[in-house]
Amino acid sequence: METEIAPMITNDAVIMGMLAVLLGAVFWTSSATSGPFKLFYKIFPPLLLCYFLPSLLNLFNIVDPDESNLYFVASRYLLPAALVLLTMSADLPAVFKLGPKALIMFFTGTIGVVIGGPIALLLVAKFIPDLIGVDGPDAVWRGMTTLAGSWIGGGANQAAMYEMYDVGDSVFSSWIAVDVIVANIWMAFLLLGAANHKAIDKFIGADASSVDTLRDKAEAFETEHSRIPELRDLMYILAIGFGAVAIAHYGSDTLAPYFRETYPELARYSVHSGFFWLMLIATAIGVFLSFTPFRKMSAVGSMKTGSVFIYILVATIGMNMDVTAIAERPELFVVGLVWMAVHVGLLILVALLIKAPTFFIAVGSKANIGGAASAPVIAAAFHPSLAPVGVLLAVVGYIIGTWGAWLTGQILMNIVGVG
Repeated sequence: METEIAPMITNDAVIMGMLAVLLGAVFWTSSATSGPFKLFYKIFPPLLLCYFLPSLLNLFNIVDPDESNLYFVASRYLLPAALVLLTMSADLPAVFKLGPKALIMFFTGTIGVVIGGPIALLLVAKFIPDLIGVDGPDAVWRGMTTLAGSWIGGGANQAAMYEMYDVGDSVFSSWIAVDVIVANIWMAFLLLGAANHKAIDKFIGADASSVDTLRDKAEAFETEHSRIPELRDLMYILAIGFGAVAIAHYGSDTLAPYFRETYPELARYSVHSGFFWLMLIATAIGVFLSFTPFRKMSAVGSMKTGSVFIYILVATIGMNMDVTAIAERPELFVVGLVWMAVHVGLLILVALLIKAPTFFIAVGSKANIGGAASAPVIAAAFHPSLAPVGVLLAVVGYIIGTWGAWLTGQILMNIVGVG
């Protein structure tokens, strides 16, 4: 009988400090303007390191994520606060003024993810039948819901699916690896497209003048509203974020038991899950606040604060990741590639039909595949002042990400015959 070796560190305070240092190191090195780090981050985006470096703590038995409460704290307290702050900070009316082509390309990307997963599973299962018909925590379809959440929204929505569909850690680790690898292969192509967008727009016959207008508006907004936050501003942000978390938890603790007792037949729709209601209420609060003066808190860092919470969550998820899992499940990588191919193929088809500029194709895709962490990067590759446009669309992804991924899960459940 194999004896399990105790991890080197078991104190969560120490582990949290290590994760914070790793995140700080990633952001410090990724800000280099020259030298080997600049070259490195041209190939490997910072978000990849934020997942990968914490996974090494698990790989080398420095920590045991199963014995740590950090993921629970991040997912139950920081995650709903992040959702509120990110959605609250969005100028949602401005998103809908970006022009129909921007939104068409964004929602085309979303549809590509929702239908792409089931299509990919069905196609690959023709050659590997074991992908369908096997259920349990480590069922392939359950892990696919987390990838749908990540691709439509981001880490917050991914964590929501992890909880809602009771995803096992083994298959979850495999799908995180698929997520990072496949998404960044596509990221490389998008950056290449951004560098050659004028030639691509000319080939498509697209009118990119609307992008110039967006750039001018974005520059004007940044100039008018941004200011250095005061201490009271930061305290307001915490009060809003965690006040909303309290409301969301109270609602979750009330609604989940009610639906379990009153409507037991609705279990498959996730309404028995406390986490489902936690995410729903937090997102709803954020959307409501985005139409109030609280939205102006984005000028003093509400979105940045929400992003800090998300990166802490990403680090705790990464700590649970087994980087060797993809080698054990290469068939999942194939499913991921087919899935991405459906997403990309649908985007290209619609772009050709409506003559959408390359900017809308790239940002519309990356606001789904990558969210607020990478959509601004792609937008800024066209022009630095356009980065907020990527954030705005990515926040729409946060809002619909949980529900789009949930819909993907419902389709997958019907395919595999669970219910």
